[in-house]
Amino acid sequence: MTDRALSVVRAGALTTVQDGGRPGHAHLGVPRSGALDAPAAALVNRLVGNPPEAAVLETTLNGCALRPRRPVTVAVGGAPCPVTVDGRPVAWSAPVRVPAGALLDVGAAVRGVRSYVALSGGVAVEPVLGSRATDLLSGLGPPPLTDGTVLPLGPPVGSHACVDVAPQPAPPAELVLRVTLGPRDDWFTPAAAGTFTSRAYRVSAASNRIGLRTEGPALERAVGGELPSEGVVLGAVQVPPDGRPVVFLADHPTTGGYPVIAVVTAGDLPAAAQAVPGTPLRFVAVRRR
Repeated sequence: MTDRALSVVRAGALTTVQDGGRPGHAHLGVPRSGALDAPAAALVNRLVGNPPEAAVLETTLNGCALRPRRPVTVAVGGAPCPVTVDGRPVAWSAPVRVPAGALLDVGAAVRGVRSYVALSGGVAVEPVLGSRATDLLSGLGPPPLTDGTVLPLGPPVGSHACVDVAPQPAPPAELVLRVTLGPRDDWFTPAAAGTFTSRAYRVSAASNRIGLRTEGPALERAVGGELPSEGVVLGAVQVPPDGRPVVFLADHPTTGGYPVIAVVTAGDLPAAAQAVPGTPLRFVAVRRR
């Protein structure tokens, strides 16, 4: 093992390797995967001088702790959280030099859900289908980190940014998701379609990288029976038998048999990655297919 590596001292609730994912393989049944909050991952990469496609670590709620074998420049972004090096507070959303053998501790999110850790050179695990991303549904890519995992790092390719702190969007106090209605909105009653875009929902604690689940009014079907499985896309809002909408995120299946009432505008999905359970949620129709 090269000395350009780091050891995972504390893996946290769920820490995975993520990059831009695997777009273009849905016909093989392979989800896109990749960082749920892609703008946050891209920003921390820029802060440490990495190209945008470099692999980062995505933490969930309670962060992680890492010990590099060589000095490395690190930036933490996404969900705001305390960051320390050998117990001393350092900047969040800014490049920080971590000495060899020092303990970098990325603490629990103060707001939001997912923090992103970029390291100069990027996480250099072996790519699968052109990506280093962990896909929880298909099992492609490296498994979620565990205590004691050793991750290789690539060679630095650029200088870190010269900033004190880089502004980032705050996690949403209310999540507003713009949607295009269809392709199966006609499987629901007119009242249900009105409920979907006028009533308040909340983000469910059962949400994960596969889908953001909701709590709120059930949507009544106008058509009985089930669809044959058909292709579904990132941001599809599928309605299972309990009637509560589910927004498909990066690790979503590529086909599904429940009707899709709408598709979320792609630019709204990063905020969905940072919406904590209980966050108020509204769906706003912007057009119809």
